[in-house]
Amino acid sequence: MAKKKVLFECQHCGLTTPKWMGKCTNCGAWDSFVELNEHQQEVVKNTKSATSSTAKAISINDIEESEVYRYSSLDVELDGVLGGGVVPGSLTLIGGSPGVGKSTLLLKVGSNIASLGKNVLYVTGEESAGQIKLRANRLRANMKTLYLLSEIRLEQVLVELAHREYEFIIIDSIQTMYSESITSAPGSVTQVRQITFELMRIAKEKDIAIFIIGHITKEGSIAGPRVLEHMVDTVLYFEGDSSQELRILRGFKNRFGPTSEIGVFEMRSEGLVSATDVASRFFNRNSEQAGSALTVIMEGSRPIILEVQALVSESHTSNSKRQATGFDTNRLNMLLALLERKLEIPLSGYDVFINITGGIKITETAADLAILAAIISSFRDRAISKQTVFIGEVSLVGDVREVYAMDVRLKEAKMQNISKAMLAKKPLEKTTIKTFIVDEVTKLLEWY
Repeated sequence: MAKKKVLFECQHCGLTTPKWMGKCTNCGAWDSFVELNEHQQEVVKNTKSATSSTAKAISINDIEESEVYRYSSLDVELDGVLGGGVVPGSLTLIGGSPGVGKSTLLLKVGSNIASLGKNVLYVTGEESAGQIKLRANRLRANMKTLYLLSEIRLEQVLVELAHREYEFIIIDSIQTMYSESITSAPGSVTQVRQITFELMRIAKEKDIAIFIIGHITKEGSIAGPRVLEHMVDTVLYFEGDSSQELRILRGFKNRFGPTSEIGVFEMRSEGLVSATDVASRFFNRNSEQAGSALTVIMEGSRPIILEVQALVSESHTSNSKRQATGFDTNRLNMLLALLERKLEIPLSGYDVFINITGGIKITETAADLAILAAIISSFRDRAISKQTVFIGEVSLVGDVREVYAMDVRLKEAKMQNISKAMLAKKPLEKTTIKTFIVDEVTKLLEWY
């Protein structure tokens, strides 16, 4: 008699192992392994083999270049993040915290596409059709070719697809869907993997654009196995606090376009719409207060002027606090150490807090100079003019280095009536903005 094969799977990351473990070696989750039955093991095997199928190698010279066809979603910001529009046959995953606007955005986008005469299917597993109808009334998203299906069974969704041809499908959400052929609960790793694979097959075979809404974990990543992000064509994340008006949609993976673009949306009474006049939304040009400095960052091809806020206050404990919102705390600690070493500013006895306005998270180093300027401004209680921007990367030795796309940044600053710029080098193109060269951090004090 053949020995029964035993397989355990982590419910956080999808790691499989022949024995049970208390802590997952891949994601570090505790008590997350469950035993898979024979059918579930077969599903895992088939999915892995399907996603890693082999083919005969062909010379790259013999391969014909395929042109990617797109159609507009009638939403400027979403089209920009997707690389120009919706690609038929693509599978897109959208994640974000609860209440950030995922369902609201896709319902409106579905209505826009339905207005083009295309059949759109909205599959909801978290809300009833009546609840979606109420939201559609508020968004003015009632279109004859927009169809609602309140269903969580994958098999019933397939029946509907056989009944009517659709060109755009929304799944809300992937964690609520389940297949009757799998005994595990909805939202489990096995269910999510199998359903995503089936949706990928449908998208490719029938040339249907499918958008999937996914829950996120407390760490901010898509819940479920990592294979979920590998299987889809595009991964988008919503950023921003649900209590704020502005939302940011950022691309993390895109097989049909760039991954560095962002879309800025505004939550209004009529729903989530593309934000207008984005340039002035992330800084206040009216008041000049100590601890505030402006910089220009690049989000993909879009320059954005941000306000960097710093608060330096005397610490009443032995361990000074170092906190940053929207900025890397480790890099903040490095900049503070540089200030103490190069400028001899005694910050060890002070608490330092950094905040990036607008809910944007800075991932590039062009804001280093503005961070330093805001900290010094708060420490000395001297306001910085809102007519000045600080652009430059600061190295460990105290040098200020030039960043890319400087001409584009200065052009955006000029459009916002900025008259002065602190830079590492003189720009290549002529500009009417008065530039001051700050190639070392010690020159910041000379400017002050």
